Amino acid sequence: MLIGALIGAAVSFASCDDDDDKQPSSTTEISDTEMTVSGTWASGSEINLDRHLVIPEGESLTIEPGVKIIVSTAGVGVNHAPIEIIVNGNLYVRGTEQNPVLFSVEESKRTTANIFAGLWGGIVAMGSCDEMVIDHAVIEYTGGQVIEGSPAATAGVYTAGDDAYPQITTNNINGKYVITNSTIRNGWSDGIYLMGGSAIIAGNTFAANGYSGAEAVNIKAGVKADIAGNVMFSPNTNGLKLSSSGQSETRGQAVANAYNNTIINAGWRRDGEKGGCVYAEKNILANVVNNLMVNCKFRAMTPNYKNPNSSDAGYDDKSVIDYNMYVSGTQKSPIVYPEGSNVAYAYEGYAYAHKSYNPDIDVHSVIATADNLVNPQFVNFDINAVGLADYVYVSTWDFHLAEGSPALSGASASLTPCFADGLEVNNKLYYSPSIQPQFGAFGVK
Repeated sequence: MLIGALIGAAVSFASCDDDDDKQPSSTTEISDTEMTVSGTWASGSEINLDRHLVIPEGESLTIEPGVKIIVSTAGVGVNHAPIEIIVNGNLYVRGTEQNPVLFSVEESKRTTANIFAGLWGGIVAMGSCDEMVIDHAVIEYTGGQVIEGSPAATAGVYTAGDDAYPQITTNNINGKYVITNSTIRNGWSDGIYLMGGSAIIAGNTFAANGYSGAEAVNIKAGVKADIAGNVMFSPNTNGLKLSSSGQSETRGQAVANAYNNTIINAGWRRDGEKGGCVYAEKNILANVVNNLMVNCKFRAMTPNYKNPNSSDAGYDDKSVIDYNMYVSGTQKSPIVYPEGSNVAYAYEGYAYAHKSYNPDIDVHSVIATADNLVNPQFVNFDINAVGLADYVYVSTWDFHLAEGSPALSGASASLTPCFADGLEVNNKLYYSPSIQPQFGAFGVK
């Protein structure tokens, strides 16, 4: 059935102009709670979604540049379950820099007050999702609570009453996922939660991920990922949580290369001694190098590091967490936990006697002290002016480095990404970025 014959109650479309060729070309079935769709949503379309969107197993949906998916905040059914985009098949989001694809709520609700309101459920790639590409997209205002009747709860991906939706979830250890050049912001929970699959996560901007916990990127067992060239602003807990939790005979050890990321203001909104920038645990095999940590609450952590190569340990002893730069401004956090660390300044957190600071990591890293704060000299971001607990991202910020920046030298040149030779998705090879010789996501502009 053609979607034009089914517009009715479930979904409406509006073109940016009167050209009929801009209308979606797809096959759709509609029930009271779901719209099942495959095919193509054409450039310029606007989709007003008031129930769960399902891409069936074995089928694909391609979303072209400039498409806007506006999700109702009313939810689905009598319980008002947050709307999910359920990817049982394949999803290909193909925005451009000039015309990104938007996943959001109605414009009047895109407010600072709603940053952590959790207005819908996000994109859930189920266990049968083989492929997903999200390129040049904006995904925002997600993180609704998973409740009884939510598709993700019914499928066993999340637990009703306990979990909130990340912006993007993956759950197929054999899946292939590419998430690049996108903005992932304003969500109650994690930005990206990988529970399985091979993934390239590169060139994205994360902002305001997590209200009372959560990270920008959170990975578990069954994942092999390159995470590079991303900017992560004000994640509640960490920019990167790298874990092999759930490892078994069928769900293999998690492997992660995290390099050339810029992580700012991480951890200040999280209570006690949690959070800070990078957290490596549960036998993760991780290479974390050339990252630039700016005004973060703590340094990289590896709990139980005295018992490596164990499911309860910090990380696999073949891992490398080194050649990173930790810089600090002079501002004091408005959120301090005297019963915990009592840390109020970034340089205090870097020097704090944290039980999860592994003395064998960051041996060659640059770590700011009270007497040497280290300023990376961004083109347009004052590390001494932006509040440590601030989470509203300013679009004019520019994290390129000025000529003469100390972040331009001292980094490592040694790392081979998992997908240096490419990850094939939808008959196209996607390549992980090569490691760059500076700390952070950008060099000189």
